[in-house]
Amino acid sequence: MFQHIVELQREIYAAFASQITAFANGGGWSAFLLYLPMGILFGAAHALTPGHSKTILATYLAGSPLGLLRGLTVSLALSFTHVTMSVLIALLSLPLVSLSLGSVGRAPMLEDVSRGLLGLIGLWMLFRAFRQHSYSHDHGEGIAVGVMAGLIPCPLTLFIMTFAISRGVPEAGVAFAVTMMLGVALTLSIVAAAAILFRQRMVHLIETRAALLDRITRTIEGIAGIALTAVAIRELLVR
Repeated sequence: MFQHIVELQREIYAAFASQITAFANGGGWSAFLLYLPMGILFGAAHALTPGHSKTILATYLAGSPLGLLRGLTVSLALSFTHVTMSVLIALLSLPLVSLSLGSVGRAPMLEDVSRGLLGLIGLWMLFRAFRQHSYSHDHGEGIAVGVMAGLIPCPLTLFIMTFAISRGVPEAGVAFAVTMMLGVALTLSIVAAAAILFRQRMVHLIETRAALLDRITRTIEGIAGIALTAVAIRELLVR
């Protein structure tokens, strides 16, 4: 399965490069716009590969009481930040890409910031889980988690933007980035919905037992906090 995704990834890179090259050579917007919707499919497939914070998203939503609509908002915030970071890096600081990025599609400093902030969120969830008093979950916290998890730039978007800029057609890269963001959001929204529906199903099974529900809710939040903290620490220490 993973090998098929890797092969698809290579085909995506080649297809984007071919279309951008054709556009740069005077192909015009007509043919380019006809191909552009493929970016949604490519973005959705690309989001299946590692490095898109799917585990973090599912873990957080499984341990929070956010409903389906607000949970989907978190996934959208993650998708928007993930793709936009690459666009901004390419447009505003392209000369620094080869100097500041450890390898194509990676930004170590941003990755460390993202993981550090997620670690703090994990510790906060642990703190709440072991407190006797209940705390309401602010929807803004969920948005913050999405933004923090999305700080790591999207490697496919970064490749497309740098390739398009090098061919003198940055507008083509931005156009593809927008459609890919829709695809990434689609995949991450499915992950978010699955995590939330699973949690709601489990809560429904035990909702007649208030005390047990409270203990299980705290336990789930505690586990989610431990998982987020552990992931952040591991990724910071292991490169």
